[in-house]
Amino acid sequence: MPRAPIPTWCFALVVVRRGDHFLIVQESKYGQPWYLPAGRVEQGESFADAAVRETLEEAGIPVRVTGLIRVEHSPSPAGARMRVIYLAEPTDDTPPKTEPDDESLGAAWVTRDELAKYALRGTEVTELFDFVANGGAVYSPDIIQAEGVPYRIGH
Repeated sequence: MPRAPIPTWCFALVVVRRGDHFLIVQESKYGQPWYLPAGRVEQGESFADAAVRETLEEAGIPVRVTGLIRVEHSPSPAGARMRVIYLAEPTDDTPPKTEPDDESLGAAWVTRDELAKYALRGTEVTELFDFVANGGAVYSPDIIQAEGVPYRIGH
């Protein structure tokens, strides 16, 4: 008997770093706290492409993914959730957006010490910024590949 597919919701989260500053966005939902650029991966989109798109939509900042911090898989009886957390850097000096829209209320560059001034969605933002600032392990974003891509030694 064939098994039913497991519904899986996929999300990309992005820690964007510029020197000693990190990018945060003010969400228009969940009580309007500040969080990382993040969102659901759209049909046909890679996790990395979703990370770049979500950062541009929510913060107005074009970025380049530079590393992969962690892949999380949380199965439950109703399905599963996957989150891929990337490290990225801005590709230019575009300032964070300040005009609210459907994606976010705005964005800001902050230092780790300035985070205390913001109502954060949870402790995850602080934990991730500390992890990156203190030299936590960051992997090549190429570790995630599409099926069928040839295996290469030394790549």
